[in-house]
Amino acid sequence: MSKDVDMGMAGSFTMIILVSSVALLLVSFYKRYSRMQKREDDGQN
Repeated sequence: MSKDVDMGMAGSFTMIILVSSVALLLVSFYKRYSRMQKREDDGQN
């Protein structure tokens, strides 16, 4: 585990890609969820 300190360029690129993809997934799921909530509210009114 002592090699984890010296990740280098590949590790930082991997972390950037992972974080950005997770953020994109969260945003898309939130948009879909809010759209479904709005549709349910319209159906109840």
